[in-house]
Amino acid sequence: MNGRTVLERFPAGGPRGSWPAEEFAHARRLEGLPAEVVMDLATDMFLVIVRGDGGGDVTA
Repeated sequence: MNGRTVLERFPAGGPRGSWPAEEFAHARRLEGLPAEVVMDLATDMFLVIVRGDGGGDVTA
């Protein structure tokens, strides 16, 4: 089943918006992880995730 590994969470209400999440995801991509930023509306957080079976803490 397709899942996702959440690498980090950032509050959407922060003064810099999604920038910290985008910067974190960019750094992970430089390390070879296909990291991307998504918005979790239920928790009002930006999540940096890796899709698929990347191992670790996978949530649906």
